[in-house]
Amino acid sequence: MITHRVRAHASREDLPREAQLAWKLAETAADPVPVERDVAEMIGNRVIDNAAVAAASLARGPVAAARAQAQAHPYAPGAAVFGLPAAFRSSPEWAAWANGVAVRELDFHDTFLAADYSHPGDNIPPVLAVAQHRGLDGRALVRGIAAAYEVQVDLVRGICLHEHRIDHIAHLGPSAAAGIGALLDLPVDVVYQAIGQALHTTTATRQSRKGAISSWKAFAPAFAGKAAVEAVDRAMRGEGAPSPIYEGEDGVIARLLSGPGAVYEVPLPSRGEAKRAVLDTYTKEHSAEYQSQALIDLARRMAPRVDLARVREVVIHTSHHTHYVIGTGAEDPQKTDPDASRETLDHSIMYIFAVALEDRAWHHERSYTPERAHRASTVDLWRKVRTVEDPEWTARYHDPDPAKRAFGGRVDIVLDDGTAVTDELAVADAHPAGARPFGREQYVAKFRTLAEGVIAEAEQDRFLDLASRIGALDANGVRALNLAAPAGALTAPTAKGLF
Repeated sequence: MITHRVRAHASREDLPREAQLAWKLAETAADPVPVERDVAEMIGNRVIDNAAVAAASLARGPVAAARAQAQAHPYAPGAAVFGLPAAFRSSPEWAAWANGVAVRELDFHDTFLAADYSHPGDNIPPVLAVAQHRGLDGRALVRGIAAAYEVQVDLVRGICLHEHRIDHIAHLGPSAAAGIGALLDLPVDVVYQAIGQALHTTTATRQSRKGAISSWKAFAPAFAGKAAVEAVDRAMRGEGAPSPIYEGEDGVIARLLSGPGAVYEVPLPSRGEAKRAVLDTYTKEHSAEYQSQALIDLARRMAPRVDLARVREVVIHTSHHTHYVIGTGAEDPQKTDPDASRETLDHSIMYIFAVALEDRAWHHERSYTPERAHRASTVDLWRKVRTVEDPEWTARYHDPDPAKRAFGGRVDIVLDDGTAVTDELAVADAHPAGARPFGREQYVAKFRTLAEGVIAEAEQDRFLDLASRIGALDANGVRALNLAAPAGALTAPTAKGLF
């Protein structure tokens, strides 16, 4: 890996494009290094994972709305839309949109945490949609997805957006554009322009994940994917982007991040070095924000040792990010409100820990129902939970050694007589370093569980067969990478829009 030092430059410095971060990202994407076998296998796992959570969300309102918008934009050859029959094809940017919402709606797919946050699986819908539209094979698809993961993970390693309250889709727009560029084998200069356009159009505030969180939390990454498809289309037609987009005097670093004096260090593979970043990412066993995964497992482990009727207080000692994003450090009253949206509840570790402690389990639907959130015992316990930032856990969260990085915390459950039940967990059980790491078997089991009752078994079998050999698929196999719901199973949304 080569570490690139990135800073703002005054316009008079005339920074050449070959020295700009967007160009370096484009070079990484365009480098034709072969995808290694274990990387291709993991990409197949993540395609299965995305399809699993998309299947479970097909009937939900935001997903139905996005699907209806895609249906209003049929196109040939086009791309498939989750839930719809194989014969229907949408314009690729709208397929990326609809499928991106389906993948993101339940907050249940993969994650990478470092200087910033990310869900790298959000790259798959736009890259896949363009692959289907252009009739490309599995080898090209895997190359594109590997490049998208590499760019996003490396940006997340080097540039913190959250401290400036910029939403993490500002790393997703460029990575999806880079992945599409790699998929299409575009020249570096075209990918460079697409990355700049995608970044410029996807910088937004984190209010989408603050306060009363709405369905836009699921739409935001899909918007970035759609914007990336459109950016690549414009760049291929010769249209340019703001330059330098990161380093300019009024660019992202100077005006949105740490300012003209800041220096960021972004690691990228050297020329000819394999793109292996997907192997550093991890998926979720539970449908909730990633920083709650280990704490859900910890709650289940602690529950048999606790008389819940005697709990006086629950204190979660954890990292800065966990405390301020999903904990009491966020100072969001909505995070303790039984009438809060599902999107808000899955970003409330106070709610999540209380329910997991009571139920000794977690479910993507049952754990979030209004009845569950209003249960009197839950509300009472929920409001006894608070988080505390612990410098030790913050340091472990940012440990430069991925094998030592920790996203959990220590929990003290204080009883009415002052005694405490204490335990800690560094990583979720499903994490690569956890008690039960996910492999192909676990990805398939997650898929089967979430698709049950939604997707016919024969359709599940067909999809799994294709995804399990993704790198060897021909163009027809790539076009068939979709899940169709049984006829009549999906109802159209009642509200109408413009289309």
